[in-house]
Amino acid sequence: MPASALAAAAPPATSSAAAPAAPAVQTVGMLASVPAPAIAARAWVTIDVTSDQILAEERSGERIEPASLTKVMTAYLVFNALKEKRLALAQTVNVSQKAWRTGGSRMFIEPRKPVTVEELIRGMITQSGNDATVALAEAVAGSEDAFVALMNQEAARLGLKETHFTNSTGLPDPQHVTTVRDLALLAKRLIQDHPDYYGYYKERQFTYNKITQPNRNRLLWVDPSVDGMKTGHTDAAGYCLIASAMRGDRRMLTVLVGAASENARAQESLKLLNWGYQNFDTVKVYDARQAVVEPKVWKGSVGKAKLGSPSAIWVTVPRGQAGNVKSTIERTDPLVAPLQAGQQVGTVKLTLNDKPVREVPLAVLEPVDVAGIFGRAFDAVRLWFN
Repeated sequence: MPASALAAAAPPATSSAAAPAAPAVQTVGMLASVPAPAIAARAWVTIDVTSDQILAEERSGERIEPASLTKVMTAYLVFNALKEKRLALAQTVNVSQKAWRTGGSRMFIEPRKPVTVEELIRGMITQSGNDATVALAEAVAGSEDAFVALMNQEAARLGLKETHFTNSTGLPDPQHVTTVRDLALLAKRLIQDHPDYYGYYKERQFTYNKITQPNRNRLLWVDPSVDGMKTGHTDAAGYCLIASAMRGDRRMLTVLVGAASENARAQESLKLLNWGYQNFDTVKVYDARQAVVEPKVWKGSVGKAKLGSPSAIWVTVPRGQAGNVKSTIERTDPLVAPLQAGQQVGTVKLTLNDKPVREVPLAVLEPVDVAGIFGRAFDAVRLWFN
């Protein structure tokens, strides 16, 4: 279906106050005729990044050990530092004794041998080097402990409610926990917030210090649509994988933990990606900054306000069901000036066969100033009798 076809087909219904409605479905997969495949893993979730909807999940809120999936948060903070020009890719970093001695998977950096930030990023992402990860944490925050404090602050800011970090690498610690749903949110935000750096995740191998190591994400060789993200493994966590794929204009992402082997985590993740792409459609309902509705504004310098979303609104539904999606606008009236751009004044509710599937904030697209004294007085009288 072409962009905005749903919006053009039928204008949204509008109500001025929230009316009782059926609860939103927990996952879109509950409405599909083909159920999610059986997955051999402890916990997993699959989401459509384009529409920001969960397709299916299993024990996604259960606290688990993230192993090296932790490095997605480390990368997110490093990319923040690059974006804010607190770090540069060509900047050299001195390797501390702590970074050099960090156990587990390694990039094989050495003290007294400066290494660039970009080399460390590739060592952390492609080789999953714990030594590279600690070196990056120290480059950003001065010490790994200070960096961990930043990780937990960022987790709170991003809404990762069940996540707590104690190190930058994912080495085992009873207090180092998260959920697959939190990891999916984190991975989605990294893809969306740092598109300039996401490309590191599709690198199949990296050579440093004359040692070549392959990316452990086997899907990079199996499916050309897969372009990331991160593997992890400890004895307690099992084999873990965050996988993301782009087919057409749709991006999907899976998080899976507790598989039995490297091959199993790849194959089970691919099952979920294929199921999502084959059994669901993702369609654009409204364009970015499209005026979804233009209600009256009281005491304003203009008579109407343009309301919509600053970004495009997409919805994912079972294949062939896009024509049954309906849009309803709920807002609190009256709208009284001044109105600020971005101010939330209601909700766009999308339903499929009367079942709520997605809600998006309804925002003011263009500011509305206060009218002159006579206009305000006239509207004040009208509001009194309205």
